[in-house]
Amino acid sequence: MALKGINAYKKGNLKQDVSTADPHRLTLMLMQGALDRLAYAKGAMERREYEAKSEYLSKATAIVMHLRDTLDIEIGGEMAQNMYALYDYMVELITTANAKNSLQSIDEVISLLTPIRDAWVQIPESAKQEAFEAQRQKHAAV
Repeated sequence: MALKGINAYKKGNLKQDVSTADPHRLTLMLMQGALDRLAYAKGAMERREYEAKSEYLSKATAIVMHLRDTLDIEIGGEMAQNMYALYDYMVELITTANAKNSLQSIDEVISLLTPIRDAWVQIPESAKQEAFEAQRQKHAAV
């Protein structure tokens, strides 16, 4: 019973965090959310809880697809194209992990996504503002 209250509290905090987060923070939250779901899926797989495993992997897939689909290829150029291909590969690995109960596939996704998340954390504030401004100007011109 206490866990339900804790989970409700966490959901409330998450909604508040999302509503006040800038685009950089939202992306970071998505990356961390995907990594969390992958870790939960590994645990479920190890415990032979296949329904939970599938649910966590489905959520991780949705997050990675969202990260992929929100890349701005025009502004990001070759780097964004490379990230798109990498996210696409991660989706394939997650699909394989789900179909074949492959811990190795999950580990590979984690090993690919973790350094991206870590690098994202290190982005200087000035670069965040510059990217936000470029995005704002692009949408203002449309």
